[in-house]
Amino acid sequence: MSNENVLGAINEEDIPDKIPAKFINSRVIVFNSLHASYLYVKFNFFGSPIGINKPRLEFFNRPSELSLIEAYYLLLKEKITIEDVKNNKLLTPREFFEIAKSVHHKFEEKYIIYNDLREKGYVPRPGLKFGADFVVYKKGPGLEHSSFIVHVLPSDSKISAIDMVRAGRLATSVRKKFVIANPLTSSYYFFEWFKP
Repeated sequence: MSNENVLGAINEEDIPDKIPAKFINSRVIVFNSLHASYLYVKFNFFGSPIGINKPRLEFFNRPSELSLIEAYYLLLKEKITIEDVKNNKLLTPREFFEIAKSVHHKFEEKYIIYNDLREKGYVPRPGLKFGADFVVYKKGPGLEHSSFIVHVLPSDSKISAIDMVRAGRLATSVRKKFVIANPLTSSYYFFEWFKP
């Protein structure tokens, strides 16, 4: 089903300007399945429907979890609100940023690269299953295989030759390019492996 068909099935009048999300135990959840589906389809694959391993481009009847990075991006874009359930208050972008930084390793560095990739038209998704920070698509999951995996390394980080080989072998085994991203300069270093 195409984006247009899904969006045609969703009455956009039922979608608020800012979709409500809740921050619970370090997780950001969009409980309304219509809103979650709309974010996934309309705004290029934000969130992961709970209990659906490989969601399709169609309405799903499940809440969705946003990564902290996705949630911060959408909060800054004024597409969502985030209610801190524990303190019963809406979080400002600054408050959410400070919370996310305290619970998510390298949050600030990862967000810089995530934002840069999104602004360049790519669809970065969490890359944990590939041993990286992001798996990146040109069109989106379900529409194509991802092009590359990205590991964010601050400029003062070190990477060993063993880490490079390990990352390269993993990327090759899943047919993706391995990329190291420097958040200080928003620069990318692509590695391609070949047999001489």
